[in-house]
Amino acid sequence: MPAETGPRIDPLVPESRLPRVGTTIFTVMSQLAAEHGAVNLGQGFPDFDVPPRLVGALSQAMADGHNQYAPAHGLPALREAIADKTQDCYGYRPDPASEVTVTSGGSEAILDAVMATVHPGEEVIVLDPCYDCYEPAIEMAGGTAVHVPLDPQGFAPDWERVRQAITPRTRMLLVNSPHNPSGAVLGVEDMRQLEALLRGTRILLLSDEVYEHIVYDGARHESVLRYPGLRERAFVVSSFGKTYHCTGWKVGYCVAPPALTTELRKVHQYNTFCTFTPAQLAFTRMIREEPAHYRGLGGFYQPMRDRFREQLQGTRFRPLPVPGGYFQLVDYSQVSDLEDAEFCRWLTIEHGVAAIPLSPFYRSPPAGQRLVRLCFAKNPSTLDAAIERLEKL
Repeated sequence: MPAETGPRIDPLVPESRLPRVGTTIFTVMSQLAAEHGAVNLGQGFPDFDVPPRLVGALSQAMADGHNQYAPAHGLPALREAIADKTQDCYGYRPDPASEVTVTSGGSEAILDAVMATVHPGEEVIVLDPCYDCYEPAIEMAGGTAVHVPLDPQGFAPDWERVRQAITPRTRMLLVNSPHNPSGAVLGVEDMRQLEALLRGTRILLLSDEVYEHIVYDGARHESVLRYPGLRERAFVVSSFGKTYHCTGWKVGYCVAPPALTTELRKVHQYNTFCTFTPAQLAFTRMIREEPAHYRGLGGFYQPMRDRFREQLQGTRFRPLPVPGGYFQLVDYSQVSDLEDAEFCRWLTIEHGVAAIPLSPFYRSPPAGQRLVRLCFAKNPSTLDAAIERLEKL
């Protein structure tokens, strides 16, 4: 009897829902950094302390016995605080009962919004480079991601190209400002063009604003929530983890009109049902008792940004502008001609600094692009150690 040929197929393993998805680049590079003792400027997490008031409030909530399920949509007191904070920041107060939903991180809110509203065969426009959780959410909903490239230098959208990508199947447009990985921000004119683009259509807007409070040089974050013509069709996603230096707590929220919130909550209740109760109480207190924290977050990070950029001048890396967020893109073309993923492995293993390549953020990376992402939300000693190694290249 002839021997079998070809790969063995396990009949118990179904065809993958996400055949192009592997382990995220953030996990890969963090593991590589740990294996080689590298300074990890790759994954976007702060390595400094959470605000003491927040830690104390969390401990107190647990000690007081608040350790069971929260209401599925979030504690009413937290949703009230979020509504007041939104009014303070953007001049619009969403209804806490019907327009604010607390989620287990911003990524959950993004998945819930897509799964709730995108149907098989529909299209979602994403702007490349984009965060890597967007397309898998779209694919799991049975939709198709339509990739429109941002400008490869300044990462600004070309709204005419976006307009040309719209078809009768377009269900949603996904935007991100401040932008990960570039730090670019959408301005007033962008929002006006976006309003004009979507006016009269059935297209929903999903606005990823998890770095909303980290903008620099006196600029104002142009949230979708400032613009009535946009917020009436939008899911707006925020992150307590990014705002309060506690990414491991995985708490975020989504503001959306009542009809959209109703659909999002249908998915949320069967996804995570509810979010970590003691943290919700802690964030409620933090918003109420220390609003200066979120109001001053850009001022907190700007000295880190400026110091890191100054230090990079002593290396062969060329830093790009950073209007928002806590990531610094650098051009490494004077250091190496390796492709970015290979360069990041080499930099981690041979020189002890972990970075994130840009190519995983694209469907089709620009030819010859030599950019990597560094996170500067770190203690000065961490950044100093990284710079000392980068200076030797």
